[in-house]
Amino acid sequence: MKIHLYYIGKPRSREANLLADEYAKRIGHFCRFEMVEVKNEKAMPSAAKAFRVLLDPAGRMMTSEGLAELLEAKSGEIQFCIGGADGFSDTFRTEADALLSLSKMTLPHELARVVLAEQVYRAFTILRNHPYPR
Repeated sequence: MKIHLYYIGKPRSREANLLADEYAKRIGHFCRFEMVEVKNEKAMPSAAKAFRVLLDPAGRMMTSEGLAELLEAKSGEIQFCIGGADGFSDTFRTEADALLSLSKMTLPHELARVVLAEQVYRAFTILRNHPYPR
């Protein structure tokens, strides 16, 4: 399995970057994982063979266990995409395989990146019966 986490926006917070990097390292124990800053949605690589999940306020909210089930069901390549301040265009949203909401509240992209990375890590630990999520 390979997971890509693409995000729009320059990560300026040192603390958020450290947390995101820590979770990226942990996820790397379970799959190939990369976290990449992109300039805009047009710069995101094609999702032709990947299952593309956009973070979006109108997206489906799910539990950590639900995310674990999604990862287990999509054993190939998954792209998680975090938009910039204006989110994603309607066209880009309709081309996505799924829309996911982390919260009904708006999160800065730096924090959304940390929360998503932590939840991906948590999902893998749930699937492996690791004690982390307890």
